[in-house]
Amino acid sequence: MIQLHSHHDISSPIETIWQLLVDFGNIEAWWPADAPINIARVELDGSGVGMTRHIYNVGFDSPVSERLDALDLENHSLQLSIVGERPAGLLHYQATGTLSVLENGGCRLTYDSEFIAEEGREDEARAFLLGAYELMYLGLDGAGN
Repeated sequence: MIQLHSHHDISSPIETIWQLLVDFGNIEAWWPADAPINIARVELDGSGVGMTRHIYNVGFDSPVSERLDALDLENHSLQLSIVGERPAGLLHYQATGTLSVLENGGCRLTYDSEFIAEEGREDEARAFLLGAYELMYLGLDGAGN
């Protein structure tokens, strides 16, 4: 199991960013429009904890399917897994994102994840995930302002 830890400071208030994240099915509301990976459409299965968002990206045959595993409203934390057909050699992936208040009125998104990749594809999987995190941070920076 490979662990990744990442965080990013956002100038927007915690409640602004939390509302974007907790609306799990609406990733298109904040995903950056001019990103190297563009969302063609999102299809939803279910609602609330246990729901899955199938993210169809332009130029990719299969969606990235993310399931909302846990939601902690009090502590501004959510947990998700990539399920079904996984990209970049991933065999298992789970992440926890937690928001915390910064003294300047902004917030910090801390993202802790773990993954297992096919043998020999660990670096590819790591690069894919870290790239996705950067796009997530870019989108949340833009949507929160």
